[in-house]
Amino acid sequence: MQNEYPLLDNLSGPESLRSMDVPTLNRLADEVRDGLVRTIAKVGGHFAPNLGVIELTIAMYHAYGIPEDKVIWDVGHQCYPHKMLTGRWKQLSSIKQYGGISGYLRRDESKYDLFGAGHASTSLSAALGFAKARDLRGTKEHVLAVIGDGSLTGGMALEAMLNIGDQKTDMVVVLNDNNMSIAENVGALATMLAKLRLNPQFQKAQSAFKSSIPKEGLLYKAASGARHAATHLVAPANTGLFFEELGFQYIGPLDGHDIGFLTEVFEEVKRLKGPVLLHVNTTKGKGYVPAEGDQRTWHAVSGFNVEDGNLEKKSSGVSYTQAFVESLNEVAVNHPEVVAITAAMPDGTGLAKFAEKFPERFFDVGIAEQHAVTFAAGLAAGGFRPVCAIYSTFLQRAYDQIIHDVCLQDLPVVFCLDRAGLVGDDGATHHGAMDIAYMRSIPGMAFLAPCDTAELREMVRYALTEHQGPIAIRYPRGSTVLLEPKPEPIRHGLSQTLMSGGDVALLAVGPMVNQALEAARILRDTHKIDCTVVNIRWIKPLDIEMLKRVAESAQLIVTLEDGVITGGFGSAVSEAIQDIGKPNITVKRIGLPDSYVEHGTIPKLQELCGMDAKSVVQTVIDSIKERVTSSK
Repeated sequence: MQNEYPLLDNLSGPESLRSMDVPTLNRLADEVRDGLVRTIAKVGGHFAPNLGVIELTIAMYHAYGIPEDKVIWDVGHQCYPHKMLTGRWKQLSSIKQYGGISGYLRRDESKYDLFGAGHASTSLSAALGFAKARDLRGTKEHVLAVIGDGSLTGGMALEAMLNIGDQKTDMVVVLNDNNMSIAENVGALATMLAKLRLNPQFQKAQSAFKSSIPKEGLLYKAASGARHAATHLVAPANTGLFFEELGFQYIGPLDGHDIGFLTEVFEEVKRLKGPVLLHVNTTKGKGYVPAEGDQRTWHAVSGFNVEDGNLEKKSSGVSYTQAFVESLNEVAVNHPEVVAITAAMPDGTGLAKFAEKFPERFFDVGIAEQHAVTFAAGLAAGGFRPVCAIYSTFLQRAYDQIIHDVCLQDLPVVFCLDRAGLVGDDGATHHGAMDIAYMRSIPGMAFLAPCDTAELREMVRYALTEHQGPIAIRYPRGSTVLLEPKPEPIRHGLSQTLMSGGDVALLAVGPMVNQALEAARILRDTHKIDCTVVNIRWIKPLDIEMLKRVAESAQLIVTLEDGVITGGFGSAVSEAIQDIGKPNITVKRIGLPDSYVEHGTIPKLQELCGMDAKSVVQTVIDSIKERVTSSK
């Protein structure tokens, strides 16, 4: 790559961009785009959103003194060009791989990653914090927040905008408007921005705006009171007025792919006082035709052929997500009271398939998990059976609403937590590590975990047709091997014993059942140790009668869960063993550690966390030795 990318290869950091002229910056953009396309084609990663911000990133880093000036990025889906320009271009081929660089912003990875991000709508609040820290110190650096129009649908972003406008703090919000979240945007604000994109006066007005900057200094005049001359030159008055009523000087919308123009705008914006909102239009997937044509599919990819755009085939087998939505659709045919809600993830949660069959019963609320849960509570109180399908890591954002609005009122909302447990290459911000601990403590919440996709189908049916009150089902990313024998029918609070024998019991949650069965076979065949293996099914309520039976014969209980062990399923078993009066039984807990797990393949992370079958075997052997030693 030495000869292919002369500018990128010799870039010492974003400081180097300050001395480049516009033609050189444009050549750099070409190198960044080509390098990104060819690298992600091989290793996979977020793709279309990164292609859309290349020119914007370069123009911003040319105009500002990074890292003294602070640029705070939202989510991280669009951070690859930032990483390539800040010393990590030659590490890009390791992105999202174990030991490689993260696919998101991480403070411990680079001094240029000023604020970690993996969830949406955080950049405005964080940037205001940086700006206020600057003011309290008495320093003069510029502070910018880059947020997409998708992230702007999040309630947290609006909360921050209201506070920023009220504080009248010197900072710039760069609204990267590509008319998309992962899927199409929803909500009134998205509709307003979409109308602005289609305004027939846009191109004509923007052209006039471009020609005015160097001669008239219109942006600088805005700081002296001639705001409308600049800020409304392009935008219809009602659009600019919306942001201005929030306390911002609004500028835009501008062409987010014109580096020369953007550098001039940023230089002028640096002179303005108070909050500024700079609205730029970009194209998701810019410069790679297949990605521009199908932005949803190309949001993130596992790999592809650069020349023809053929994507790598996904793994065979029915995924948990597929099983969930197929079961949901089957139930919904005969139950018109069933409705489905997601928070900007119709594809990831599988609910796009529900929306095709039942469009009037499907609701995408945008990146607004808190609203999604309380909206579901209102539907339930109104006589419907809402299914709230949200990734485990994102449902963390709605914890109060689960307690206050759903469980306290004992409303029949079904929470389907996709991507529970380890998710692999997305890493710590996306692992569904906390849900067992944060859900099992809520009074009134029932909580299930299937061992395979067949069991998931039965749990979805049970939750919608037999259970009364709040209930949650957690399931992992990907697919699994179907267990033999097939799962027994779901009955409230009852587990399923898969193997019986010996004084060792392995109690496993969800996908950890496979690890428990494999460990039991190794212990039996290699070490002559017979185990009882239980598919726990119900995290809450626990099957207390099963625990009493196990406690009568087993001296060692090993719990297996793909969540944090602190306060998790193993803790629940330990508490129950004490409550039933069997304190002499040893309980060993296997699960995720009390720390944040890095990115990597799921088998590799399971091995590192001591959660694979081999590690389970070693835990059992070591525990038996400990008991023998302590009894002497």
